Amino acid sequence: MNTHDLPELRTEDLGAGVVKRTTTLADGRDLFYYDEPGTTLGAERAVDARVLDPRPDTATMRLDVLTGDWITVAANRQNRVMMPGADADPLAPQTPGNPSEVPSRYDVAVFENRSPAFGPALSEAVGGAPQAPNAPRGRDDLSALGLGRTRAAVGRCEVVCFSPEHSGSFGTQSETRARTVIEAWADRTAALSTLPGIEQIFPFENRGEAIGVTLPHPHGQIYAYPYVTPRTTRVLESIDRTAPELFQHILESEQASERVVLRGEHWTAFVPFAARWPLEVHLMPHRHVPDLAETTAAERDELAPLYLRLLRGVDALYDSPTPYIAAWHQAPVHVGRDTVRLHLQLTSPRRAADKLKFLAGSEAAMWAWAAEVPPEAGAARLREAIERASPTTTGEGASA
Repeated sequence: MNTHDLPELRTEDLGAGVVKRTTTLADGRDLFYYDEPGTTLGAERAVDARVLDPRPDTATMRLDVLTGDWITVAANRQNRVMMPGADADPLAPQTPGNPSEVPSRYDVAVFENRSPAFGPALSEAVGGAPQAPNAPRGRDDLSALGLGRTRAAVGRCEVVCFSPEHSGSFGTQSETRARTVIEAWADRTAALSTLPGIEQIFPFENRGEAIGVTLPHPHGQIYAYPYVTPRTTRVLESIDRTAPELFQHILESEQASERVVLRGEHWTAFVPFAARWPLEVHLMPHRHVPDLAETTAAERDELAPLYLRLLRGVDALYDSPTPYIAAWHQAPVHVGRDTVRLHLQLTSPRRAADKLKFLAGSEAAMWAWAAEVPPEAGAARLREAIERASPTTTGEGASA
C-alpha cells in the first residue's frame, strides 16, 4: 500500500487538540481525517489507489401533494453492503485483502457516501460537486404544491467513522474519542451549511439490526438536506403558535419534573413529557444554541462524558446492546436560527428485553401514537441503569 503524502493533503488545527487532514478518494469524493490529541498516527496518509466506477447520478425528489413532503427516489441505494464480516468491512482501514473506503489507519474519519440519498450535485457547482439540472429554486419553490412536481435531490450525505474497529458504537468509545467526534460533527455542520442549496444539517447514529443497520462498524452519518425537514417544519409552526422561547420553556418544565435522568452545568437529559417510544430521551443545552457548530469548547467538553454516560445507561437497561436512533436536531441553515434549539432525540423500539415496538396501523398510517411506557416510569428505569453503568458520580456535571 502506498504510504507517501498526498500532494493535496491539507491540515487544519481544530478545538480540543484535534487535527483535521483533508484529502480525496479515488473517485473524487472528499475524505477528512480527524486525529485526536495524543494520537499515535503520523502525519502521512495513504493514497486511495482503487479503480472505482463513476459516482452515481444525483437522485430525484418527488412531491407528495397531499402532505407537501418531498420523497427522494435513490435507486443506487439498493446496492449497499449488508452486514459484512470484518475482512470485508468497507469502513475499516484498507488492507491488501480489503479495498475499503478509508485508505489509512485513522482515529475518526468522515467521507462522502458512495450511495447517497442527496447529492453529489448541488444547486450551484462548488469544488468537485456539479450543478444539478432541475435543482430546487429556494424555499418558496419547494413549498409550492402541484401534481407531478420533481426536483433534483441536491445535497450531501457523509459517513462518520467513530473508530477503525469493526464493531461497537458511539457509547463504546473513549472520552477522548467521543470529544474528537463531537469536534468533527461541529466542523462538518459549519462546512456543509455553506454549500449552495443546503437548508438543514442532520448528524445521526443508527445502532443495531433492529433499526435496520447494514454495517456493524461504529459509525454515524450526516445528511445535508435541500429542504427544511418535515419534523422541523412542525416545530417552527409550534413556535409561531406559542412563543419564540418555546425550547427554554420546555427545558425549564422538564428540569422541574421527575423525568430528568442526567444534568450537568451545560446540558440536561430527560425523558420528554409526551414520549412516543418505549425508550426515548432528549439531551438539550441550557442556553440557546442553533447547532453543534455554535457550541462552546466548555459545552463540547461536558457533552463528551455526559453523552457517554447516557448511552452506557441505555445499554445497561438490558443484557444485550440496545438498538436506537440518536438524532441530533439542529436549526435550519437559513430560518429559525434564533428559536430552534439544538437537541438530541434518542429513541429505541425495545419495550422489553425480548420485545420490540412495531409501528402498526394507527401509528404508521395515521401518525397517531400510543405509548406503552409512561415517561415517568421510563425515566426512573433509565436513571437506575445509568447508576448501574457508572455508579461513581462526582460534582454537578455527573449528577442524575
